[in-house]
Amino acid sequence: MNELVEKLNDFFATRPGLLPIIGVLLVLLNLLLQIFPGPGSGWVVDSNLFLHLGIVFSVIGILLIRALT
Repeated sequence: MNELVEKLNDFFATRPGLLPIIGVLLVLLNLLLQIFPGPGSGWVVDSNLFLHLGIVFSVIGILLIRALT
């Protein structure tokens, strides 16, 4: 477990903006799914799953930027 945390720490320390960018992309994906809902995307669109995941990823990413630098 300690090795996994060390590897993640090294990975995100060299790429500090990765999680916020992923979060923004998830929010944009949610916007596109709201505008153009595809077949079978019912509960994903209704629950705004990608919006919530994007916000969580972005906030965690911003907090990690401050902690790792």
